[in-house]
Amino acid sequence: MAEEHAFTTRGLTKVYGEGPTAVHALRGVDLDIPKGELVVLLGASGSGKSTLLNILGGLDRASDGSAKFFEDELTTMTDRALTLYRREHVGFVFQFYNLMPSLTARENVELVTEISGDPLDPSEALDLVGLAARRDHFPAELSGGEQQRVAIARAVAKQPTVLFCDEPTGALDSTTGRTVLGVLQRVNRELGATVMIITHAAATAAMANRVISMSDGAVRGVETNDTPQPASEIEW
Repeated sequence: MAEEHAFTTRGLTKVYGEGPTAVHALRGVDLDIPKGELVVLLGASGSGKSTLLNILGGLDRASDGSAKFFEDELTTMTDRALTLYRREHVGFVFQFYNLMPSLTARENVELVTEISGDPLDPSEALDLVGLAARRDHFPAELSGGEQQRVAIARAVAKQPTVLFCDEPTGALDSTTGRTVLGVLQRVNRELGATVMIITHAAATAAMANRVISMSDGAVRGVETNDTPQPASEIEW
């Protein structure tokens, strides 16, 4: 049976601006991302990683080419259809946690579960990221790593099909970063979500099923890994 792909792109292009000042953020990207994998995108700033994730996540539109989510063509969706796609299928985790300071950890997670079709209980989501005992704490009472784990709990509480993580450990030290990456591995393993992680940290590649290297808006290489390491064993 053919491998099922969560995402398939062909000739995916993104250009900002026109004429001699145009910026070619993506230059004909061809990719196949199998369902259920943990994928790491490596590359320097300006390589096109975030642009690619923004298009696959329904936050931006391509200038040309095709981007399919299973059999659905993202590039031709209406704005309303993209909104529903993000709501029903996509979770986002960013470098900065974007938590509501006046809400507890549980209440921050509840913001998502209240508008989701088949959400996890907020306490279950917090337990998944190892924070069940901190559910009644406010962000100011949590460490940076704990705040990032609340952000992950919020993203996964709606049981997304795919979880996009843009530099999720960028503001964390190596020990805390490994803890957060371990949580993402657990989400991938226990919820079956396809997880895509943008990072500058090449060592993170060891935990991935697939590593995509990008530069100058193009894919420079794709490597598969049959024996991903636990995040706890990554050497930074």
